[in-house]
Amino acid sequence: MGELFRSEEMTLAQLFLQSEAAYCCVSELGELGMVQFRDLNPDVNVFQRKFVNEVRRCEEMDRKLRFVEKEIKKANIPTVDTGENPEVPFPRDMIDLEATFEKLENELKEINTNQEALKKNFLELTELKHILRRTQQFFDEMEDPALMEESSALMEGNEGGRGAPLRLGFVAGVISRERIPTFERMLWRVCRGNVFLRQAEIEDPLEDPTTGDQVHKSVFIIFFQGDQLKNRVKKICEGFRASLYPCPETPQERKEMAAGVNTRIDDLQMVLNQTEDHRQRVLQAAAKTMRVWFIKVRKMKAIYHTLNLCNIDVTQKCLIAEVWCPVSDLDSIQFALRRGTERSGSTVPSILNRMTTKQTPPTFNKTNKFTSGFQNIVDAYGIGNYREINPAPYTIITFPFLFAVMFGDMGHGVLMTCAALYLVLRESRILSQKTENEMFNMVFAGRYIILLMGIFSVYTGIIYNDCFSKSLNMFGSGWSVRPMFNPKGGNWTFETLSENKVLQLDPAVPGVFNGPYPLGIDPIWNIATNKLTFLNSFKMKMSVILGVIHMLFGVSLSLFNHLYFKKPLNIFLGFIPEIVFMSSLFGYLVLLVFYKWTAYDALTSKDAPSLLIAFINMCLFNYSDVTNKPLYRGQMGIQIMLVLIALACVPCMLIVKTMVLRRQHLWKKHLSQKREESPAENLEQSLEKTGVSSSTGLTQQGTQKFGGVRVGNGPTEDEAGIMDHDALSQHSEDGDEHAEEEPFDFGDVAVHQAIHTIEYCLGCISNTASYLRLWALSLAHAQLSEVLWTMVMHLGLSSRSGGGFFGLSIIFSAFATLTVCILLIMEGLSAFLHALRLHWVEFQNKFYTGQGFKFVPFSFESILEGRFDE
Repeated sequence: MGELFRSEEMTLAQLFLQSEAAYCCVSELGELGMVQFRDLNPDVNVFQRKFVNEVRRCEEMDRKLRFVEKEIKKANIPTVDTGENPEVPFPRDMIDLEATFEKLENELKEINTNQEALKKNFLELTELKHILRRTQQFFDEMEDPALMEESSALMEGNEGGRGAPLRLGFVAGVISRERIPTFERMLWRVCRGNVFLRQAEIEDPLEDPTTGDQVHKSVFIIFFQGDQLKNRVKKICEGFRASLYPCPETPQERKEMAAGVNTRIDDLQMVLNQTEDHRQRVLQAAAKTMRVWFIKVRKMKAIYHTLNLCNIDVTQKCLIAEVWCPVSDLDSIQFALRRGTERSGSTVPSILNRMTTKQTPPTFNKTNKFTSGFQNIVDAYGIGNYREINPAPYTIITFPFLFAVMFGDMGHGVLMTCAALYLVLRESRILSQKTENEMFNMVFAGRYIILLMGIFSVYTGIIYNDCFSKSLNMFGSGWSVRPMFNPKGGNWTFETLSENKVLQLDPAVPGVFNGPYPLGIDPIWNIATNKLTFLNSFKMKMSVILGVIHMLFGVSLSLFNHLYFKKPLNIFLGFIPEIVFMSSLFGYLVLLVFYKWTAYDALTSKDAPSLLIAFINMCLFNYSDVTNKPLYRGQMGIQIMLVLIALACVPCMLIVKTMVLRRQHLWKKHLSQKREESPAENLEQSLEKTGVSSSTGLTQQGTQKFGGVRVGNGPTEDEAGIMDHDALSQHSEDGDEHAEEEPFDFGDVAVHQAIHTIEYCLGCISNTASYLRLWALSLAHAQLSEVLWTMVMHLGLSSRSGGGFFGLSIIFSAFATLTVCILLIMEGLSAFLHALRLHWVEFQNKFYTGQGFKFVPFSFESILEGRFDE
């Protein structure tokens, strides 16, 4: 039960793994996920470690799998996820996996190469088919081709003075549709208008064999005269990446070529279909086992990477590893090592040896799906020091409660609770879907936080009696609104009530006010004109009370840290002055609030003094203010005593603790000088205390059995179990014998203690004022909800016409949308951030250092979830 309120007890252990069993043992530890390996080869280059070749082979297999996965996604084939968690394959199975992946990759590459070549050929034949058809249409559109040739011959004769007939050459091809205008301008400028261009669009888009994209193209035919223009035209076509195709000059030849092209296209289409079917079958078969393959390869890679962190024994027969692990899980780790040894077939058992160390262990807090969200809130501020009080168990209650104080509304709380309850009830289905929406995943991870925030908001909404800015008359009002006795004489009539917009109800009249409301706030305050005045006073005092209680609880938790780490100096000169200082000033202010609530009633409330003025006068020793009367007899003497006590606590924290630390340092220094005068005598006495002779003790304690051979220089397992806890606890004490090795600078200690004292004393004031955000945000949320109701929903309810129902439907949809977007999401996020700040700054800084480092175990689950739990 103690581990719930502070981090797990950790220990440093040494593992001796046989070479043939190391792979399987690390595999079992990865499945268990309870050990964090330390790098025992920090000075060795990554490429010079023992298992670097195996890591490279795993990376190569991972690359091949990513290539296959890319092809599967390109083919829109879903990957089968059965949730299976396959075991890690043996090292000898790596050859079979490599062969399988190599065969699959080569087959896919060959299929892709052949398919690309076939598609390229198919594209060329398709373009040629369109060219032949369009070219025939160009020639058919000419009304009299003979006349055209005759006029061309005459043109040539006039220009060149020759009577030979003129022959026009032409080229035909295909070009991208968007390049046609530029292509036409270039032809006109380079050939100076001596060419004739005709072009027509291809209706159906063509597939690019390289990229697979759909491309729109056009067919063109260019007429020209002479070889010089022909060369220019071809260069321009080449520059614009136009595809030129041979086109016969006679219609008969074009017709025969078109028939041959169509036949080849049909044959090629059949081959393409068969190739695509074969490719689909290969990819579908791979998609069924893709996730299993990925898991196996990733696990193997993680194992070899972990083995590279181990140190190899001089005999090359075992691997030595050092791990951090929880003490409570040592039996599970031992069982995992035994299971790994049996799986590998080794006859020599693996040994786990607990070690004594002065290094700070990592911080590990066990969580489940409910507590993980709250632990993440704490860890976002900083990872706690080892065995420090964990704020997460208290945050489970205080965080949603402080959020609800700012967000208190029954209606909004019910909506938030329903949304969170939906995520909680369907969490297994949502987890199986593995959505990639980061915003949704963040909200889903905090579903239990949102659920508690919604439930607490319903509770505070009942206390505020606020539901969508309206009060619920659950128990009837304690005020009487019937015509009643008029102090000026006579009775109030119905005419008086109808003619006056504002009438005052006197709470001091007997029989009208029936005492405190059973639960929450009387609903009549919802229609009162002084509603804000009453609620401001109530919520402001409530914020101060909650803030002081929250901070006093945080200071009280620091006592458990001092007791656990055995630091009495921090208790007497740290905790006690801090708790007394805060209680004398702000604890007394809270008592005044409760006293004022109980000491004054409706008749005497007008004479009640101001608590704010009284508190300021208390701190300034000003008791001559006649405008603010005392609340009780002897108030001046008690307040003077409390302020003096609070002031006396400041030098205790500032000066006394610093001087005591300095005296302790000088005393330890004096003891160390005495020990240096007679080291041999001290050594013999220490050996006699442990029951070890001076001649054989060092040898016996400096060796450890391993399979009949002594290796290492650590204690035995039984000795380690006895020594570990004592050594750690002794090391954590202030009187540790090695404390003198740490440098002590009186100036630094004095400055640090001065900063801490000033920060705490000023922080008590600023932190108390910071809790007023509970009042401010609660008021803002209530007023925004009321404005939204008055300006939106009230318009639909005020309609009395026949079409008011349809208008109300439209207005209600707008009201619901604005409620969800503004009041639930924006206001909820604002209250969440302010509650987060109250916990990080005002609460946790009283006892939580947050300067540790997190326990990151070697776990296959955490390694794989980065890929498969997206």
